[in-house]
Amino acid sequence: MLHSCRRALPIGTLSAALVLAWVLSLSQYTPSEAGVADTTPTPSGPAASTARAVPGFLSNAGAYSVPVVPGRIRTAGGPLIVHYDFDDGVGHPIADAAGGHELRPLGQNGGVLRLVPQGSGLAVAYPDRCTLLRERECPRAILEGARDDSFNPGQRLLRYGASILMTHADLADGANVLQKGYSVGGVSQYKLQVDHRQGHPSCVIAGQRARIYRAEPWIDVADGAWHDLECRRTADRLFMFVDGAPRASVPVPPQVSIANAEPLRIGGKGPGQGNDQFAGEIDDVFVHIGG
Repeated sequence: MLHSCRRALPIGTLSAALVLAWVLSLSQYTPSEAGVADTTPTPSGPAASTARAVPGFLSNAGAYSVPVVPGRIRTAGGPLIVHYDFDDGVGHPIADAAGGHELRPLGQNGGVLRLVPQGSGLAVAYPDRCTLLRERECPRAILEGARDDSFNPGQRLLRYGASILMTHADLADGANVLQKGYSVGGVSQYKLQVDHRQGHPSCVIAGQRARIYRAEPWIDVADGAWHDLECRRTADRLFMFVDGAPRASVPVPPQVSIANAEPLRIGGKGPGQGNDQFAGEIDDVFVHIGG
């Protein structure tokens, strides 16, 4: 009779071999394949923002402003701090740093806005300065919010501004950077603009009466470089800051109140004809009320 021969392994040796084989088999799988959660940290902070910031064209939400919602006009109930850096890219709504106060791109005659690289983030590029003989045919595009009375400072302290890049080819008789309201018709307004062909920035405040207060330094900011522009209303003056330095100021009576039902607009006073269209790039728009 033939007998098969089988060599018996000691129990300890067998257990070690089985454990080694099990470990080797696990090493062939990714954490998800092995049923283990992937704990690899995901990017966060500035690197994450840069990774998801996608430049490109913004789709227009329409060609006309939404009719202003009627109702009693109120002023900000407390301090307000709003900052738009535009760094979330074209795949996200244009909202402030806290995710609110959304802005809509509006355009006419083929006018569109683009998000373009700027530093470690993005900025908004506006249509080139139009040279057509008929202004009504020019491409126009702006960013516009909804009615939001929390942007009304009343008689409170106010700071607002933006960073801009322009060349002399971008200049016109009027180029509005940021505004809320109008300076005529008893509406009231605060505005930042680069007016005239000399490239002078200016800050404007107007109450519900006809008087307009303008702080305009004789500085040319349309030199192809980025400039930080800030308007600051104190208890009795309106200051214009350029790149952090005060460059002009005018007295403003403390009783002048700014409150209107108009939305915040960036890049023009509307999408329609005669809108004082901005040309160039805008970044880091902010409005601070109170405090």
